[in-house]
Amino acid sequence: MTANFRKVYHDARLIVLDKPSGLPAVPGRGEDKLDSLSRRVQAEYPSACVVHRLDWATSGLLVMALDIDAARELGRQFEARTVTKVYTAVVRGDPADAGTISLPLRKDFERPPRHCVDRIQGREAITDWRVVARRGDRTRVELIPHTGRSHQLRVHLAWLGCPIVGDPLYGRAARRPGGRMWLHAARLALEAAVVADVGILAGAEVAPGVVHARPRLRAPVVEAAGPVLAGAVPARPAA
Repeated sequence: MTANFRKVYHDARLIVLDKPSGLPAVPGRGEDKLDSLSRRVQAEYPSACVVHRLDWATSGLLVMALDIDAARELGRQFEARTVTKVYTAVVRGDPADAGTISLPLRKDFERPPRHCVDRIQGREAITDWRVVARRGDRTRVELIPHTGRSHQLRVHLAWLGCPIVGDPLYGRAARRPGGRMWLHAARLALEAAVVADVGILAGAEVAPGVVHARPRLRAPVVEAAGPVLAGAVPARPAA
């Protein structure tokens, strides 16, 4: 197995990666499902451990801790919801300019691996959205999840009547060969407890993959460019 992955940020305690769509964050069950971003990273950094996940079809920023103390601290931050995560997506439909979706979610036991809204037994799930651009029946939105439920953004947007382009579970799967789901983890901000002041770790251009420090917190804000972020909303996205 080739240790093939892209680093956006790296220090003695953590590594931030740009996960491609179609690569699992962690291994699945079975010999044919062992390849994953975490295993590729661990081939080069044996102590690396996963502290959060992205769906198989989602691209973008994923953090791994490089020691047990960093893993505990990052886990605390994700659990306490102090990590700021910003996603971008291309959706079908014409949502309002901005809003908040608050719909509790649970596993859909009748249709795994789907999740569903359940106002009685579901767990709290809150998502803010903001429209970035519109073209035809496609809209590019920025998403800020305040909770981290499985499939949260995908289910919430589908309930809004605007499923993500290329979503095989809650919308329509990509029809073109090599098509993907247009959801990208674009920005990530961590608390200062995990990291030192990192300054600017970028080339001559602010793209793709930028790390810079926020003076007040002295903690890195990490950005990654991806297919969803590149240019305006395409007139005919892969779906």
